[in-house]
Amino acid sequence: MKKKLLSLFFVMTMIISLLAGCGDKNKETEDLGGDNVDVENGVEDVDDEGEDNTGSEIEEQTNADGEGKVLNIWCWNTEFQSRVKDFYPGYVHDDASGTGKIGDITVNWIITPNEGNAYQNALDAALLEQANATDDDKIDLFLIEADYALKYTASDYTMDVKDLGLTDADMAQQYQYTKDIVTADGKIKGSTWQATPGLFAYRRSIAKEVLGTDDPNVVQEKLADWDKFNAVAADMKAAGYTMLSGYDDSYRTFSNNVSGPWVQDGKVVVDDNLMAWVDQTKMFTDAGYNNKTSLWAPEWSADQGPEGKTFGFFYSTWGINFTLLDNSLADADGPKEPGNGIFGDWAVCYGPEPYYWGGTWLCAATGTDNPSAVKDIMLKLTCDKEIMKNITEVTQDYTNNMEAMNELANSDFQSAFLGGQNHIALFAEAAPKIDMSNISSYDQGCNEEFQGAFKDYFDGNASKEDALNNFYTNIVIKYPELTTE
Repeated sequence: MKKKLLSLFFVMTMIISLLAGCGDKNKETEDLGGDNVDVENGVEDVDDEGEDNTGSEIEEQTNADGEGKVLNIWCWNTEFQSRVKDFYPGYVHDDASGTGKIGDITVNWIITPNEGNAYQNALDAALLEQANATDDDKIDLFLIEADYALKYTASDYTMDVKDLGLTDADMAQQYQYTKDIVTADGKIKGSTWQATPGLFAYRRSIAKEVLGTDDPNVVQEKLADWDKFNAVAADMKAAGYTMLSGYDDSYRTFSNNVSGPWVQDGKVVVDDNLMAWVDQTKMFTDAGYNNKTSLWAPEWSADQGPEGKTFGFFYSTWGINFTLLDNSLADADGPKEPGNGIFGDWAVCYGPEPYYWGGTWLCAATGTDNPSAVKDIMLKLTCDKEIMKNITEVTQDYTNNMEAMNELANSDFQSAFLGGQNHIALFAEAAPKIDMSNISSYDQGCNEEFQGAFKDYFDGNASKEDALNNFYTNIVIKYPELTTE
């Protein structure tokens, strides 16, 4: 019965998505609840040295008797493919075909960019046919995001990682919230190589001019709560700068600190903290503390560049080292070093509240004919301390291993982009504070519709009451099984 109900949910989701659409999105982006992250161009190339190590140990782990010879991995861009290519021992990548090899297993990448919710639609359709698919066509491993994780982890289409052979000891160094996100009915149904705590990234030169210092500790004192944050926004306005770029910049700091989930007993509940975001954003808009931009718009990206006049941006791990860095360059094809645009003119502090943003999880599809290969990928890329530490050292992404990250936090590790700051130390302090107790399977759609509905209010084209009613109308269209009363 559970599988039948979920199958119906998948079908409804596909139909609704096709009818309603989700707006235009950049090619090969991560859809994080309406906050589409262009990480593809931000992943740095890594030397291929050692890439052809197909040792007998790897072959024994991945070519178990009776298992398949084709490993199908479903994802929405090439970020995870790059992680496998550059950091999974023994993986051999064929740049011409896009496939790879692990021992004598062919690794087939099925990449569906998430424009118009296309990735989830295609994945849902394939999962519904999983039981009837041939071995070579079965989904073995697929990727999901936090905002819709429960849609898959609460279903029979994902495997308990313990059934693959991953143990509590294997995952002991992972941040608890990364396990909580993919836990359903007491079973952990996925694993991730990254943790994504958020910070506030700010321009050092603007901080020196307006606040008298760019020292992260002093700047943090001035931004330690929302009242202080708003006071600094007024100072920035007086000096000719905006505190934030647009409407959505602070959203995750509010939405990650709500008192309850979006949906409670079938009813959509708008938390007071979400309305606090509405009130602050309206005040910032009317007072000229932002530039009235939207996430991922060209104007928003430009505010992060050499000609930008915006003090700071709320970003999590991927955003700082990929999106913000790329946007800061004057010459996109030039060296990523001081002297190219405002590279090096950034620093980070905690900001008013702890929060997280984004992340990608690996799920084993029920019915996979390659459980040993799937387990080994999860084990090495999400549990192996040395591999995780190496990923951070090479890409500066923040990985999901507390021991490895604490070692870097207490080392002389530096980010040239952040003016020599060890941002890993701040992430290591913030990550354990992330609370995932209020997630729901409706987070993606609710976040998208809520942010979209209130832009009319921020622009002066609707009252607050009208915007809220529009949200209620739209969310019931998207999820007819929900109520708002």
